[in-house]
Amino acid sequence: MNRFVQLHLLTFYPPSNLNRDDTGKPKTAIIGGVTRLRVSSQALKRAWRTSDIAHDVLAQHLGERTQRIGSVVLDHLRDKLDAGKAMAIAREVASAFGKVKGENDPNPEFTEQLAFIAPEEREAALAYADARASGERAAEEKKALAEALLRKTDTAADIAMFGRMLADSPDFNREAAVQVAHAVTTHKVVVDDDYYTAVDDLKTKAEDAGAGFIGETGFGAGVFYLYINIDRALLLKNLCGDAEVAKKAIEALIRASATIGPRGKSASFASFARAHFILAERGDAAPRTLAGAFLQPIDNVVKETDFLNASIEKLVETRENFAAVYGDEGVSERRMNALTGVGSLADIVAFASEAL
Repeated sequence: MNRFVQLHLLTFYPPSNLNRDDTGKPKTAIIGGVTRLRVSSQALKRAWRTSDIAHDVLAQHLGERTQRIGSVVLDHLRDKLDAGKAMAIAREVASAFGKVKGENDPNPEFTEQLAFIAPEEREAALAYADARASGERAAEEKKALAEALLRKTDTAADIAMFGRMLADSPDFNREAAVQVAHAVTTHKVVVDDDYYTAVDDLKTKAEDAGAGFIGETGFGAGVFYLYINIDRALLLKNLCGDAEVAKKAIEALIRASATIGPRGKSASFASFARAHFILAERGDAAPRTLAGAFLQPIDNVVKETDFLNASIEKLVETRENFAAVYGDEGVSERRMNALTGVGSLADIVAFASEAL
């Protein structure tokens, strides 16, 4: 079947602040002894699964990551029961998905942690709530409640891809079929500061000429390398063997990763970019990143300042060198290069979904 599909993307972002740290600066990492810009895998995955692409391609096959399943049940029961009974059932249902907040909390039907909930589980929760409202007895123990509401496989493509952890019900955890690395620049960077002011439009000439607001934000620019691995066999297993949903999941993932990034400070920087280069590999050999191509920053490797073309060349060279020393291991590849017009995103999607 060719179990693994590996994706290597190179994307240039002009000055931007895609993913901030606790001080508001762009996230960074020290690699090869120099500072690189970094975008966390968590920020990337959230941007992809909440994108219009995901909702268009995976309609009816997306989960919800929330603390508020109890609120969904409470709203569902609001016109059927008195407030006290509805709240009791809502808290009971929520307990299957995680530890419920205390009764004196402003939102006692919330769970303490976020839970990834599949559409089938949401429907099961509402059906159980209706049964309880009609007088049926509660599940005798928490395990029985979990088995009634939770699923080990379902059609939630994002849960199948990115996994989930339910600390109180580990039997229903889901191993992620897609592994996403942090995106990092192929070259060293210096994070700059943008000092900005805002003027009060209603301030009169008689008043001081100062700004109404003064602020500072960080930014950086660079060519980012991103590595993604898709375990197609595990994806099928997580989706209970539904190949059509698996193909849609792969399509949504590739299209989103090539065209969608985190939206941090996007209003200030218009940080909308698309992948300039994609190298896709498919086979059964053990996955491996090509990040080592950029252990030495590309600006130290080449004298010219065309970091994007130089990064493409170094990535391809590293891939070919791996194949030379390890053998091709039955791995095939496809490329898309927006700088030369070679290949296409549609080709990459078809290649990654073939023979699934």
